[in-house]
Amino acid sequence: MSITSKARRDAKKRKLAKARSAPPPGPGIEPHAELRDDAGRLLGGIVRREGEWTLGLGGRIVGGSESAARVLALLERAASLHRREGREVSLGCSPALRRAADSEVAERGISFEQFRAELERELALEPDPQHGGLDQTGSVRH
Repeated sequence: MSITSKARRDAKKRKLAKARSAPPPGPGIEPHAELRDDAGRLLGGIVRREGEWTLGLGGRIVGGSESAARVLALLERAASLHRREGREVSLGCSPALRRAADSEVAERGISFEQFRAELERELALEPDPQHGGLDQTGSVRH
């Protein structure tokens, strides 16, 4: 028996022991989009988990939806808000997410840009969480 054979057997045993002690893989989370600042820090993203598109911003999950178009438009909106504040950001999106979003809006007979404009109008009607549901004049918006 050669010395190298023993070394290979020992390495194989260590590798098997390490594989047994490794934690099991996560619950099928697929990353699909990333919003990063100019230093490369992750600001937000979209993952697909258990059949749902999940949006995260600032290290927190902020929502989930079966609508790929909705979560993508929201992440693009976050990128736009950062840019308006003078921050450089980059947004990367997987082809699978883009296809899902495009086919979803195509089923409605509109473009993604039209969908995004509809979402902007919808969000403009929702109460501002910073003001506790009150608009700038102090009256409740419905």
